[in-house]
Amino acid sequence: MSRTPALRAQPVTSRNRRVLLKAGGTLLLSMMGPAPACAAQIVGVRVWPAEEYTRVTLENDSDLKTTHFLVKDPERMVVDIEGLDLSPALKSLVAKIQSNDPYIRQVRVGQNRPGVVRLVFDLKEEVRPQVFVLPPVGSYQHRLIFDLYPVNPPDLIAALIEKGDWMKELPKGSSRELPPEFGAPALENRPLPKPQPSEPQIARKEPQEDAPSNLNRMITIALDPGHGGEDPGAVGASGSFEKDVVLAIAKRLKAKIEQQPNMRVMLTRDADYFVPLQVRVQKARKVQADLFVSIHADAFVEPTARGSSVFALSEKGASSTAARWLANKENAADLIGGVNLRGQDRQLASVLLDLSTTAQINDSMKLARAVLNEIGGINRLHKRSVEQAGFAVLKAPDIPSILVETAFISNPEEEARLTDNGYQDQMAEALMTGIRKYFSKNPPLARNKLT
Repeated sequence: MSRTPALRAQPVTSRNRRVLLKAGGTLLLSMMGPAPACAAQIVGVRVWPAEEYTRVTLENDSDLKTTHFLVKDPERMVVDIEGLDLSPALKSLVAKIQSNDPYIRQVRVGQNRPGVVRLVFDLKEEVRPQVFVLPPVGSYQHRLIFDLYPVNPPDLIAALIEKGDWMKELPKGSSRELPPEFGAPALENRPLPKPQPSEPQIARKEPQEDAPSNLNRMITIALDPGHGGEDPGAVGASGSFEKDVVLAIAKRLKAKIEQQPNMRVMLTRDADYFVPLQVRVQKARKVQADLFVSIHADAFVEPTARGSSVFALSEKGASSTAARWLANKENAADLIGGVNLRGQDRQLASVLLDLSTTAQINDSMKLARAVLNEIGGINRLHKRSVEQAGFAVLKAPDIPSILVETAFISNPEEEARLTDNGYQDQMAEALMTGIRKYFSKNPPLARNKLT
């Protein structure tokens, strides 16, 4: 009877030990399965309500994928965000919705399924949402943006009508005369062409000696408080935001303009929200503004820089290295504020940002000099002449446009002045005087009522 020989124990060598450890590790990994991906972390939640639109921003540490759809009766927007777990930061969005938000009644937040968070926006009216992501820029990480626009947007011209009827026809034999300091309108009574997105029309003529001595329309001025919303602009040493300071000055100037018998004003923004640069220009052109004044508060890396400045557009490059640097910084506002590039009309953007005219720049320089002379009476001038550079916000081809740097918010002393009510009022008064003096030598064109 044969017998199977007994198996002899094999000696444990270093090679055998490595093989066993590797096999054991493989077995352990196969039992555990693939390691789950880390969920994205929300680092900031912000809501910017405004009459024009409400923006909701979720700032996070990675790019997020979303799907969204609208539900009616009642109006709702449902958003599913992948790669996200419910967190206290995300839950805080509920408390950030204000009762006076024009478009959002409330928001509900919940874990729809593992790795997917659902937001439900209960709406006050039908909206046209834009949902998009922004890459990291400046101090911001990745941002997921919800812009809720009304289906029926506010009428800029209707909102402008606060002092009398817009372009109201007067009875024969009557006139709405300009105050003496504005001088006699010396241009013929002819219509300005209605701006067309694809081909803005420029129409300017030399004064005629036998022109009428009265004007049957009001002067319209567009005031543009820089930055806003996601874009704070420059930040002072004490934490003051440029966007807040310039809005306060613009509102003071608006009140002074409205006290004039033949002037009215349109603000490109009247609250803390972001307006893209080309939209600011579009707004001014839509109301056929006679002037465009963009208000800012300068900043520099050295806190000793100080003084006020006035800038106009340039056809041939910047007048100084500092002017070019400032224009590049201001033109980057769209990156900070966040623009949905997919929603832009690229042809219109090209027209507004590439077309400039000698006539517009000449008139802008006259306005800039008049304003510079006045603000030099209340603050030291950073430079005693008007500077020029390629500011995108000044490129309305048919509107004299200037950009005013009221002071350096990066200078502690000037920051204190910029946040002072008295200085803000002085600056607004100086701008008002400069505008009046400009019109006294350059009466506005007469035009027919809007069609």
